[in-house]
Amino acid sequence: PFSGFITFLVLNVLSGNPGLNRLIRFNMQQAIFLDIALFFPGLLAAIFALVMGGAGVSVPSVVTELGSDLIFGSLLLAVAYCTVSSLAGATPNKLPLISKAVEDRTLSADMFDDTGRFIPRNMRDEDEAQTDNKKDDKDGK
Repeated sequence: PFSGFITFLVLNVLSGNPGLNRLIRFNMQQAIFLDIALFFPGLLAAIFALVMGGAGVSVPSVVTELGSDLIFGSLLLAVAYCTVSSLAGATPNKLPLISKAVEDRTLSADMFDDTGRFIPRNMRDEDEAQTDNKKDDKDGK
């Protein structure tokens, strides 16, 4: 009964291990985010069915089957895209909303400075600009 939760924890821990290949860590993190994202449509459908059942209106089985098929089809397309991209050696970063969140969370070497300190993404651009300005000042003098 806890296999899904244990898998979630293992993927979460392993995706933070910088010793693993970045593409593997990215895919692990993306699997976690897809799992979370696909939980919400099921939750909304259950709430909708509960509310409609409480109001005395029955939801046709065609509607629930269509919703389930849509969610399953979306999952299959996402897994197929990620598999093909990974086999080609490219990062599968074109899934709307999910890929951006995964990129922000996945650690990479460019997130650390020369001394090994973590630099947030928004600070990295400023830090690089300051470093470039210092180099230009030294070259100009």
